[in-house]
Amino acid sequence: MPTSLFRQACNALAALTTLAVCGGLNVPAHAQATDSKPLRLIVPTQPGSQADAVARALSQSLGKNLGHSVVVENIAGAGGVPGTQQIVRAPKDGSTLGLISSNHVINPFIYKNLPYDSLKDITPITVIGTLPLVLVVNPAVSANTAKELIALLKSKPGELNYGSSGNGTVLHLAGQLFASEAKVDIRHVPYKGAGNYTTDLIGGQVQLGFLTVQAVLPLIKAGKLKAIAVSTAQRVPTLPDVPTLAESGLPRYSFDAWLAIVGPAGMPKQSVSELQSKIKATLQERDVQEHLAGQGVVVTATGAEAAVPFFKSELDKHARIVKQAGATLN
Repeated sequence: MPTSLFRQACNALAALTTLAVCGGLNVPAHAQATDSKPLRLIVPTQPGSQADAVARALSQSLGKNLGHSVVVENIAGAGGVPGTQQIVRAPKDGSTLGLISSNHVINPFIYKNLPYDSLKDITPITVIGTLPLVLVVNPAVSANTAKELIALLKSKPGELNYGSSGNGTVLHLAGQLFASEAKVDIRHVPYKGAGNYTTDLIGGQVQLGFLTVQAVLPLIKAGKLKAIAVSTAQRVPTLPDVPTLAESGLPRYSFDAWLAIVGPAGMPKQSVSELQSKIKATLQERDVQEHLAGQGVVVTATGAEAAVPFFKSELDKHARIVKQAGATLN
């Protein structure tokens, strides 16, 4: 190339570079952003938890649907408060989301100084689904139905114990709601996690309590625990012969755990709509559905519009139950 032409080409390239850096070129916004930047999905529980397992089951397929990877990040401790704090403080551009559980609507009533508002400081994206609970008893308990159990509890007020995975947890409040609706007096025994509680339930140190269906299903099948009734409004496919508590004489009883994906407050509607669409498509994939079913999740894929009133109703319900239980953590 002649020297003069070479100089002209270099000058043109330099000018083009300067325009691009200074914003003189009309480069589309999405081209300026790093399309390959991973989505940060915060899970406010420890690795190996049910929420963590669901997040990891979703991450690969969701990444394919979004066109970039999804990185699951666990920020555990204090009932999910530190992790949720990171979610609500995240950028509003959809680059950081959180996979939260029912604890989100319990924490406002058991922590006196929660550093965020559980409704105003989030943008609901979708309610993934529910985790049905089942009321189980130690095999030594003579009752085989909810009516028989309630009659037994009324004949021995304050003598039987129900366990949970800790004060203010879903399993505690499920038991509290049962005691309230059945008008029975049973002692609550809180444990640090579901593992020790389940062991003592099998051993008879506590006589009854609630557990997630998936966690306790093998124990029911092995005869180590007896299933009395499920907590949900409808029967659970994996326990088709076990009635609901509503069928069993407690018509107002309906309680289950749930999982949802949210972002920080103030996310653009278009971003929320796009994320909801991608997540819904992911939840409809056969492999994902099979994996979630294996985790005991009943997929609902509720949209953002329905998620807002859902959160409001859940906050109202748990405020009432926590007050009845007198649960507090600080």
